[in-house]
Amino acid sequence: SNRSRNERAAARAGSRKEPQPQLTDEQWKLIADLFPEPTPSAQGGRPRRAARECVEGILWVLRSGARWKDLPAHFPSPPTCWRRFQDWTEAGVWTKAWARLLRMLDREGRIQWDEGIADGRLLGEKGGLCVGKTKCGKGTKTMVLTDGRGLPLAAEIASASPHEQALIEPLLERRLLPKKPHRLLYDLAADNDELRTRLARRRVELVCPHRKNRKKPSTQDGRKLRRYRRRWKIERSISWLQNFRRIVTRYEYHANLFHGFVQLACLMVVMEGF
Repeated sequence: SNRSRNERAAARAGSRKEPQPQLTDEQWKLIADLFPEPTPSAQGGRPRRAARECVEGILWVLRSGARWKDLPAHFPSPPTCWRRFQDWTEAGVWTKAWARLLRMLDREGRIQWDEGIADGRLLGEKGGLCVGKTKCGKGTKTMVLTDGRGLPLAAEIASASPHEQALIEPLLERRLLPKKPHRLLYDLAADNDELRTRLARRRVELVCPHRKNRKKPSTQDGRKLRRYRRRWKIERSISWLQNFRRIVTRYEYHANLFHGFVQLACLMVVMEGF
């Protein structure tokens, strides 16, 4: 109705203070070439908004968790930001920028490859693809791999139905850099001798405590298990990602768009190092 449209327009224009930019000028220069500026149409018409303005609008939605139609009037229109987000997600722009920053950090020796830490989180959902049933209800699982310092190296989403053991190897395969961690720290969910063997063939040592009800002989070296005390870093990394409220609960129907938000959140966590 006209009244609801007017109310939404008033809400968008109601912010008295323009939000602070999510990216500094120095940070934007690191990835700006991945977002080419739109060329004017030969048929004329309204000029398209600058790429950085749209990125800032997308980051506002990611950080706040708000609906697209609640985007403040300081940013480009909600349809414009949504279309750019869809286009850049399908073009893999977020992963390209994320990988570029990781390569820069790796050249400076700021990625700790002797250890990798991974974990999964079950997210509630509002409907969509890539959703599975569990004892806790329907949802989507987000898998995150970090280095020994907690920097995100890979992030994937999957249906919540498969066990995490089936998602660890695909997560390692989808890391953005060819290097891989020498050891992988995981919680009790990864206690499986076959998984340990398969990871050993990949030259990755699994460091994972045994379950209390385990009946098979122990295969985990207790001395190396002391590394497990550093697994708190993945919990910290996931808490960093959950500062971006849009990925705490899944609202996107299309799985690739929700994955794009997860990738963008990881990009922003890595960007904090610059």
